[in-house]
Amino acid sequence: MGRIIITGADGNMGRKVVETIVELVPKEDLILTAPRIEKIAGYAAQGYDCREADYGNPTQLEQAFSGGETLAFISLPQVGSKRRKMHTNALMAAKSAGVKRIVYTSITGAQLLENAGYEIADHRYTEYLIDALGFDHVFLRNSQYAEAMIAAVETAAKTTGVIRNNMGDGLMAHVSRNDCAVALAYAAAGDFHDEEFFISGDKLRTIKEFIEIVAPAFGAEVSYEFITDEENYAELDAMGIPRETDGKWVTEEARNSPFCGRGMVTFGAAIRQDQMSSFSDDFERLTGRQKTTLAEMVANIGDYGIGDRNATD
Repeated sequence: MGRIIITGADGNMGRKVVETIVELVPKEDLILTAPRIEKIAGYAAQGYDCREADYGNPTQLEQAFSGGETLAFISLPQVGSKRRKMHTNALMAAKSAGVKRIVYTSITGAQLLENAGYEIADHRYTEYLIDALGFDHVFLRNSQYAEAMIAAVETAAKTTGVIRNNMGDGLMAHVSRNDCAVALAYAAAGDFHDEEFFISGDKLRTIKEFIEIVAPAFGAEVSYEFITDEENYAELDAMGIPRETDGKWVTEEARNSPFCGRGMVTFGAAIRQDQMSSFSDDFERLTGRQKTTLAEMVANIGDYGIGDRNATD
């Protein structure tokens, strides 16, 4: 097997990928990249091959990816046309650099054409482009990160005691981001070709059921209230959360929820419409490990924060 390139090695997921994959392959077989090379200086000091990856500069990206056979491609945090352009730059550069295989962190629901989620469309576009460019591939269709909703429960516990959104009784098997990182490490290091894995949590739950399990960890009662898509937009606007990732998170309340409004509302609508309810044992099949349960996350709640928004343009 040739060398494995890991993108976003400075990020919340990327750090866990490196921690896991080095148990599976020698670090000499790894190329670690980040948009800001100084963010992975610690890895360089440990002897890893570290390179800057500027997603706005295809020529520079080709140099960053040179010598690699597999690209462990963590989707970028930007949303919409900006992310699609940056993903296109990365994949075209990988093709020019001679990369043969892409392992991509996609999302559940991307396989459904009727799923009109704002962020889901980016992942569907990227999957199509990977196919069109003729790469051998592994698509990891991850469920929603449990950490994102844990952060929402924590905020509600400290403020209003209520979570209001448009998910309704839709089902989601919330998954630990760490499990998604472990899955990426195993898929990149393993002998998997032209496959799709659905990486889900331990159980399908409504958001109300999720809240009931998580809220006690913060010592408060938190209830759930359904609101329409239009009401959801209005509330996020009032909090100062921009609808697009090009906007500014200017209020403290907004910074506690580092996602754009359009992404959150359309994601919630897709959950409500039963377009995100994938559940499988693919994590166990891929890694040989047991998935992290929501109860385990609650018991170790301090280890499951959402972390900083890590967009780099």
